[in-house]
Amino acid sequence: MPLEQPEQESDISVLGGQECPFCKKNELTLTEKEVEIPYFGKTALFSMTCEGCKYHKADVEAVEKKEPCKYTFEISCEEDMKVRVVRSSEATIKIPHITTVTPGPASNGYVTNIEGILNRVKKQIEHLRDEEDQDDEAKQKAKNMLKKLTRVMWGQEKLKIIIEDPSGNSAILSEKAEKTKL
Repeated sequence: MPLEQPEQESDISVLGGQECPFCKKNELTLTEKEVEIPYFGKTALFSMTCEGCKYHKADVEAVEKKEPCKYTFEISCEEDMKVRVVRSSEATIKIPHITTVTPGPASNGYVTNIEGILNRVKKQIEHLRDEEDQDDEAKQKAKNMLKKLTRVMWGQEKLKIIIEDPSGNSAILSEKAEKTKL
């Protein structure tokens, strides 16, 4: 889900022609944008993109200092797919009995919704299912997980999603979300 564009160009800081840490060409563009996310506050969006080698890194950071946090949200209806989610590059996303998405050096922060997270997970599971070296049992397990995710997205089954963030820069923006200390 795209964010609203800033009202003035001065809200975006762009620095082009920088040296890429991977291909060493001066084709890296650094971008910083500050946005107001309802119920979350002022947020800085950062990105690095290289035109040469297509390297990309993005992150989301709250402007105000935040405490480490854990959000738990139960997806119980199709309407829950629209709930806004802010995930920093340091956050772990847990979907019990399905997967855990752990942060690493290549992790990106992003602003999305519950449906966006489930679609990312579906793509990973589809990739695993389609790998040639998978045995039949692993392929069947992947197919069952995909069926479950589809039922959840259609509001036919419940599923919990948990986001744990030591930086405090993540959130599930819903009154149904339970926020606790990490």
